[in-house]
Amino acid sequence: MKTETSKIQLRELVIGDLDNIHALHSLPETDRFNTLGIPENIGETEKPVESWIESQNKIPRKKYVFCIEDIEKNFIGLLGINMGKPNYRKAEIWYKVHPSYWNNGLATDAVKAALQFCFEQLHLHRVEAGCAVANMASVKVLEKAGFVKEGIERKNLPIRGEWVDNYTFSILEEEFIKTIKDL
Repeated sequence: MKTETSKIQLRELVIGDLDNIHALHSLPETDRFNTLGIPENIGETEKPVESWIESQNKIPRKKYVFCIEDIEKNFIGLLGINMGKPNYRKAEIWYKVHPSYWNNGLATDAVKAALQFCFEQLHLHRVEAGCAVANMASVKVLEKAGFVKEGIERKNLPIRGEWVDNYTFSILEEEFIKTIKDL
């Protein structure tokens, strides 16, 4: 599976992406609002990457994890979709972008491409996302992609031994149809 915009593409992971993913997960900047923590070695990164790749063959599929690349095929980051219960037709997305690509709209483009996949290919009704309250860059990405802030989950995220508040966001299929036309 691959989806793209004029600036980025989302493509399925391969084991050859491991070094780029490990480098991304090892950066303090990208770990600031992440619950995983910085891996001690590449073996710690390899476990989830192998699991994500294995999930590509599961039926029904419960998880999608994509590499985000720019048009020159440079690794930008990761974007994941975790499917909810089928009868609810919803999923949650997450993303992590290398700091070299911050503040230029590529994360927003990746989220919009993921929404297009979610609503047009997976035929979802609702897509959810969350981020730490202090993660204003992620708040902006989600709002620019058409998400609506629904509320706060108090002390929901365990980040470096501390519980922090989390904003919850969603976008509905009909909102996507009305607002996401510029891909």
